[in-house]
Amino acid sequence: MADFQSIWTQVQASGPAEAGVPQRPGALPREGSGIFNYWLGKIGNAQIGPIYLGYTGVLSIAFGFIAIEIIGLNMWASVGWDPVQFVRQLPWLALEPPPPSYGLNLPPMNEGGWWLLAGFFLTLSILLWWVRTYRRAVELGMGTHVAWAFAAAIWLYLVLGFIRPLAMGSWGEAVPFGIFPHLDWTTAFSIRYGNLFYNPFHALSIVFLYGSTLLFAMHGATILSVVRYGGEREIEQSTDRGTAAERAALFWRWTMGFNATMESIHRWAWWFAVLTCITGGIGILLTGTVVDNWYLWAVKHDFAPSYPDVYPVIQDPAAAAGVGQ
Repeated sequence: MADFQSIWTQVQASGPAEAGVPQRPGALPREGSGIFNYWLGKIGNAQIGPIYLGYTGVLSIAFGFIAIEIIGLNMWASVGWDPVQFVRQLPWLALEPPPPSYGLNLPPMNEGGWWLLAGFFLTLSILLWWVRTYRRAVELGMGTHVAWAFAAAIWLYLVLGFIRPLAMGSWGEAVPFGIFPHLDWTTAFSIRYGNLFYNPFHALSIVFLYGSTLLFAMHGATILSVVRYGGEREIEQSTDRGTAAERAALFWRWTMGFNATMESIHRWAWWFAVLTCITGGIGILLTGTVVDNWYLWAVKHDFAPSYPDVYPVIQDPAAAAGVGQ
């Protein structure tokens, strides 16, 4: 009798490293011949490499390194080049955008110029990595779904740091580089524009974010539940439905009355994840450009109730009768 195999009792097959499909003539060579790691094999494929970077990959890593260096050195300089304080305060350190007084002009390096330069190189790095992702998929005869999902995240990144600041006429509207400073910016942004919780596109983004976690958890749990019947071989189960797919479908019809297929569940999850970034970017772009106060907008459009007058209006003592001016 075959033992049930789960994530905790996987059998790791060993053999020669898989090099993949042949490359087209003239392409840069893949780096490495492939090595194996036992602990990685506990959670996925144990093989590491060979790795293909190509021209776009090499340039992307180079530009990304320049951006991280600019950000890191500016943060280090802000604590007087003290390595201990740099490590200690790193979560709170920031590279800030130019102040609003500069608008869209080029500021001095120490007043936001470094932020612009870091953003330029980081954006180049991200866009080149997208090109690499797209071209790798095409070269391998795959669909380009990964590249377009990545593009949705790039859309949100560009809205926050480039498109909305351009629309608002100031680089100062952009997000600082840093961990907690970025979170502080988000809080201040929400307060300034009347609470993002009343932004319907923010609400949609949260729905798709939580929906993604639910869909992926449900799908992962279902496949693990039918691994003993070969459920992890989803392509075979899609084209030639076997007992794993039939049991999974029966389970969800019994418990929910509906089930996705071995193929359509990935489309559901893909769209939910992609729409998280797309709707989030729309909500950010509309803030300050079209809507100045999301709470007042929500009250006007019957999206939220107005706050009731629970307490009497407080009178300004300086305006009371008999008070000397």
